[in-house]
Amino acid sequence: MSVNITTKQFQPLTDEGRVWDFMTEVYAEDWSNGVPAPFFEYAIASAWLDKNYLFMDRVWLDGDRVVAFAFYENPCTDVFINLRPDYEALADEIVEYGETQMPGFGGEKAFVLFPGQAALIDAVQRRGYAIAHEEVDHAFDFEAGNLDFPLPQGFHVIDPQSCEPEKLARCFWRGFGNDEREPFENWAERVTGDDWTAQRSYYGVLGETLAPPPHSTYDHNVIIADGTGEYACFSGMWWVPENRLAYMEPLCTVPEHRGKGLAAAALSMHVRRLRPLGARRMTGGGSPFYAHIGYNREIHWLHWRKG
Repeated sequence: MSVNITTKQFQPLTDEGRVWDFMTEVYAEDWSNGVPAPFFEYAIASAWLDKNYLFMDRVWLDGDRVVAFAFYENPCTDVFINLRPDYEALADEIVEYGETQMPGFGGEKAFVLFPGQAALIDAVQRRGYAIAHEEVDHAFDFEAGNLDFPLPQGFHVIDPQSCEPEKLARCFWRGFGNDEREPFENWAERVTGDDWTAQRSYYGVLGETLAPPPHSTYDHNVIIADGTGEYACFSGMWWVPENRLAYMEPLCTVPEHRGKGLAAAALSMHVRRLRPLGARRMTGGGSPFYAHIGYNREIHWLHWRKG
């Protein structure tokens, strides 16, 4: 490891490209060097991320080369670390910064690490952290399996290049259960007033469609509509050819069309379209649904806390 290590605080826009390049360079299929690049870019482009603390994210550099990045996602008290191989000697310094300088309110701070991040795990353990809980996400290995679920009758696929943003916003809103709190139509009326919460929720979804993040690959999204033309299911796709990674985010189905096989059909479309491009892995989520339809790998998220 070089002795010419410097640091800088993360700056939105100016540092997003270099962080993306760093994360794609150190990507490992078991996430042993940290999360894939779309994980961070999707967060900073989303309305749900609290951006008040982005200046606390920190980049470590060896000359002009990024060698480590510590950042939060949601909640802002969770610290993630991507570390370039051969720079494990920085682990203590990075963990100390995360513990003492990054957001943490009333003992809520946690380090979210993956089993292969041995140097960072050792550093948090020596500071008194222990695994508070573990999450398991499912992943799909293209070389070890296949998904081939058909599109149910009565539904059709929408070209993502000609999708209607408001219909997509409604699909997101209802697909993620928000109608239980406030129907989408009521929110659409309130955005013309002074309700900032409504505006952020409504336009945040539209903004992701109308002003996509720089590395998004919206042409690989799958949008399924019902017989009336309303969008019933959406599966987003970030295709990262450098890593042969199909990063699926997000996936949702509106309540009245759940259980009909739409999500399985959408993921099958991703497999059919991306396999010829050389895809090796596709991400999923923690629901047993993924294993049930044929996802065949796991990613373990370890949440380390004190006490």
